[in-house]
Amino acid sequence: MANRTTEISPQVYARIGGLAYLIIIVAGAMGEIFIRSKLIVADNAVATTQNITASPLLWRIGIFGDLVMHVFDLVLGVVYYTLFKQVNRSLALLSLLFGMIQTAVLVANKLNLMMPLFLQSDAHYLKAFDPQQLQALSYLSIQTHEYGFGFGLIFFGFACLIDGYLIFISKFLPRVLGILIFLAGICYLTNSFLLIFSLKLEGALFPVLLGPLAFLGEFSMCLWLLVKGVNVKKWEAWAKSPLQFTFSTKL
Repeated sequence: MANRTTEISPQVYARIGGLAYLIIIVAGAMGEIFIRSKLIVADNAVATTQNITASPLLWRIGIFGDLVMHVFDLVLGVVYYTLFKQVNRSLALLSLLFGMIQTAVLVANKLNLMMPLFLQSDAHYLKAFDPQQLQALSYLSIQTHEYGFGFGLIFFGFACLIDGYLIFISKFLPRVLGILIFLAGICYLTNSFLLIFSLKLEGALFPVLLGPLAFLGEFSMCLWLLVKGVNVKKWEAWAKSPLQFTFSTKL
């Protein structure tokens, strides 16, 4: 019996990537914007703990949404690698590795969000702490999660820089998407490093860096993959190309 290899169209990968991106955006917004921002009261451990105690299921749903987001982070990473390995295999692989590290950091970081639930239990060993100490520890774990999130986005920022470059030179996706994703990477990196070196400046710039600029690039990429996909002829031209340089000059 003859062996036959059925190649999947790059348009199928594009649609899968667009759907994965949409799930990532919706799940991420659900956890961060519509749940945690409603329960966490800035600089108020007592009110925050009371809100979580009153809505533990809602808090858990937010964590679950984040984990769903991270599962589809991996799906999107594989789609990107499949599409862009034709352009530059080394850079596509490097982007995939950055994305995997980001996902690993962020998944592990979810344990910090479980801590407030652990500290609210009636376990006997928690009797060693008074209520105010438990509230402070609960809020501290939430603050730690914010920093863990920022650390994970450092790796995502570098992945965006690589992806933006690959999109720009590939020509099977609009170059403007490459520019937007590259700018999103700069925004993520800037925000994360400011989180380390200047918390006050990070707080002032956060609504700009991770609001309109980063969201515009990612949402535009999501919609383009879902609605238009890739230019198959140009993708196939890269696939048939006998040479792939470490840094392509095919501009």
